[in-house]
Amino acid sequence: MKNELKAYASGFKITHLFMILGALIIGASIIVQAFLTVEIVNRVFIERLAYSEISPYLIGLLIVMALRPCVSYLMGKAGVNMATIVKQRIREALLNKFSRDALLTSYQGQSGQKVSVLLDAVDEIDSYYSQYIPQVFKTAVIPFFILIAVSTQHIETGLIMIVTAPFIPLFYIIIGIRTQKKSEEKLEQMTVFSGRFLDAIQGLTTLNLFRQSKKYRSIMEESSLNYRDATLEVLKVAFVSSLMLELISMLSIGIIALEIGLRLIVFNSMSFATAFFLLMLAPEFYLSLKELGSAFHTGRGSMSAMKKVSEELHRESDEMKWGDRLLETKERPPLLAFKNVSYRYQESGFGLSSIDLTIKPYSNTAVIGRSGSGKSTLLNLLGGLLPPQEGAITADELPLTSLEEESWFSKISFISQNPYLFTGTIAENIAIGSKSTDKIQIEAAAEKAGISSFIASLENGYETVIGESGRGISGGEKQRIALARAFIKQPEIILFDEPTTGLDLYTEKVLHTSIKELSKNATIITVAHRIHTIRNADHIILLDKGNLIAEGTDESLYASSELYRGMVDTQKAEVTL
Repeated sequence: MKNELKAYASGFKITHLFMILGALIIGASIIVQAFLTVEIVNRVFIERLAYSEISPYLIGLLIVMALRPCVSYLMGKAGVNMATIVKQRIREALLNKFSRDALLTSYQGQSGQKVSVLLDAVDEIDSYYSQYIPQVFKTAVIPFFILIAVSTQHIETGLIMIVTAPFIPLFYIIIGIRTQKKSEEKLEQMTVFSGRFLDAIQGLTTLNLFRQSKKYRSIMEESSLNYRDATLEVLKVAFVSSLMLELISMLSIGIIALEIGLRLIVFNSMSFATAFFLLMLAPEFYLSLKELGSAFHTGRGSMSAMKKVSEELHRESDEMKWGDRLLETKERPPLLAFKNVSYRYQESGFGLSSIDLTIKPYSNTAVIGRSGSGKSTLLNLLGGLLPPQEGAITADELPLTSLEEESWFSKISFISQNPYLFTGTIAENIAIGSKSTDKIQIEAAAEKAGISSFIASLENGYETVIGESGRGISGGEKQRIALARAFIKQPEIILFDEPTTGLDLYTEKVLHTSIKELSKNATIITVAHRIHTIRNADHIILLDKGNLIAEGTDESLYASSELYRGMVDTQKAEVTL
């Protein structure tokens, strides 16, 4: 994961050069600051000079003291800017991944977990770029500057620094490994909690209706407590790490102070100015190493977050691989064909097996079968939402995989049982499938879809704002808005996935009228279960357990297929009752 974090950082060469320059300036300013401080103290208290004689040193000290925080601030700002850009790129990559995912992959996992990765996990990456990288540049330069300055004044003190310094990085590497493990546990608990929380909010009505809200509350409480415990474990490791870093630094500085004190007072082999200079620089030497330890700790947390993001980015998907060929525009819809097409959701799961069929232009095709027979899968394959695992689907003899994605999707409309409406006006929702936002065309499409009178009854008409997921709009009204989308788009192929499920008789009648109107210029393929829809189709496809059992007209299937005859007779009996 560290390599991936480095890969994102590799594109900021100018920022890295600026940070190297900043670290050099800070390193030099620390030494100059220590030198000026020693000179001022030595001249005032030892040599008893007047303050007027040290005024240049005071001015220089003020300039150096102002320079150091300013450069540190600019380095930190550069790190924050780098983190912001990297997070934006990662979020764009995640969004592109989610948008490219096939239908099945999109349904896998909880929405809350994906939101948690997109927001929380990406935010956790911030500290690697805003804190860890700037501190790495500082620690790569400042201790060496100080070590050289100290060694030129007193080689023994430099040797003590060389011997004691490795204990600090060794310790924070050991602690960092544990920190990363605890951070991964925290992120895992956070994604679980986020997923369950969003599930609970979305299904709150269902939970109350089935009196399961108290039970689910206990599940939520358990997830929350697990997240709390994981967070506290990370904090505990952080506090222990800080304590041990302070202890090692304090002991190291204490050894240097003892050695300098003995030489200054007992052996009288060192001047006051040299001793003071060394004692000024020793804490700065270890401070830089400690700050890297703290930054390393946060950086390990970023690596855990990047691991979560990387898993999401590299998760395999049944993505449809599109080509670059354009489907020629003709006066008729394309001839569609399934050639030995198979698709299985899992190795032993349900799906479709070796489907061979042809769908002629302008035909009204009904796809029927028992629940789980593969009806919706066939529609998703034809729509380009799932890729065939075997065989090929062709449009005018061209495989779908050879076509340009936009070229294919511009020719189809997909109307499901529960069409999705976005937050926005009714006009915007109707025009979403078309490049045109002409008011006359929108109103004409609504009229053909049988929803214009409903829109006219609203106070704001076509400018009425619909809530998220179409809140405030009934199922029948959603279906008619989806039909209006089809009328304004004027596609060549229209896929219906059991569009009349749960609709009242009036809305169903409107729907059938609209389908009849659309079929004048398009091929209609409907996953159907109502006898009226089935018997009005001129081509019926009968599926069972993922296999194509029979196809033909209503009359031919009723005479030749026992399964079809049984389905029709059962629905007739239900209608009679």
